[in-house]
Amino acid sequence: MIRKANAVWNGSGRDGAGRLTSASGVLTEANYGYKTRFENEAGTNPEELIAAAHAGCFSMALAFGLQAAGFTADEIRTEAAVSLDPDGQGFKISRSALTLRAKVSGIDEAKFLEIAKGAEKNCPVSKVLNAEITLDAKLES
Repeated sequence: MIRKANAVWNGSGRDGAGRLTSASGVLTEANYGYKTRFENEAGTNPEELIAAAHAGCFSMALAFGLQAAGFTADEIRTEAAVSLDPDGQGFKISRSALTLRAKVSGIDEAKFLEIAKGAEKNCPVSKVLNAEITLDAKLES
């Protein structure tokens, strides 16, 4: 399986602007640039997209882990907070902090945390990130 996206950039790093397009069409010339990455201008940035990918991947991995253990989630809500930190002359993604809140009928806290930690370690996006990954998981009633 191969998934594709394209970036087009025009201009310098600080004053230039880019557009991101995904093969699926979900992103169609989505604006990104210095101000969307380091300030709060409307548009997206690579870290936001990595956070969305990590939250989605982890949630799906958790759903599969729960299914394999005989459970079905009523709801899985995951936020991924990706940190971009200075690194020498550039930057690095140093951390992805996952915050999970889930409703799963019939599961105890220990089993839930075991499955959630397995999903954290085994989702493909977790595996590709060379960063600290933390998980704050809570089972809700």
